[in-house]
Amino acid sequence: MIPRPEHTPDALRAALAVVAPDRLEEMQATKDEAFAKAVEWQSLSPVRSWVLRWARDIEIARRPDLSSRSERARSMLESEVPVTAQEALRELTAVLDEALKAVRG
Repeated sequence: MIPRPEHTPDALRAALAVVAPDRLEEMQATKDEAFAKAVEWQSLSPVRSWVLRWARDIEIARRPDLSSRSERARSMLESEVPVTAQEALRELTAVLDEALKAVRG
């Protein structure tokens, strides 16, 4: 498991390159959007949200326990059995919340 990265664009990008290199293009696109909104809104809020989103996603990818729970839940989201899909949504929400709590400290 790689260490938790600092909350800077360069550190997050370096960590993502290790845990999920296939998402680097997505990260850059969302970074561009966040910075454009920050300028438009004259607020750092979009940038802070971008940092937290990627810190959270990297936390999930770097931790095998969260990663496997996330993958399992995502695979059941499209279930035709409503109870199964609801349980998958609850589990995915729990994973996202746990990861966000970890990166917020």
